Amino acid sequence: MAEYSKGISPVGWYVGSYLLRFIELDSMGNDDPDGKFLVWENTVIVRAGDLEEAYAKVVAIAKSGTGPYKGGTEGVPVQWVFEGMTELLPIFEPLEDGAEIMWAEHESVRLSELRQRARSLSEFKEHLDDERT
Repeated sequence: MAEYSKGISPVGWYVGSYLLRFIELDSMGNDDPDGKFLVWENTVIVRAGDLEEAYAKVVAIAKSGTGPYKGGTEGVPVQWVFEGMTELLPIFEPLEDGAEIMWAEHESVRLSELRQRARSLSEFKEHLDDERT
């Protein structure tokens, strides 16, 4: 196995996740630390020469969709607010079927919990159907 630097992708690709929070611009409490909001965590890949360039690209992508607009049938002023990045990892393998682009280590997990995390195809489909309704 080749030796890699942890912060540099040998194939020039990085995977990054970021958080966007949805607000109604005229609502009170948009900056309430205890307030609850609809949040999307999006994950994208970017081509970059190093971690700093990848970070800047992911932030630019995240912020590109955060302008205010009129939402819903009533045209309520709304906006997605960029809250920050949650993950930024180099991709170490060329992009193709089966290429590993992310991994996470989970220490000391009970077998019963581990088996509850695994999902079947029908569960993924059900989750996506629920999201559409």
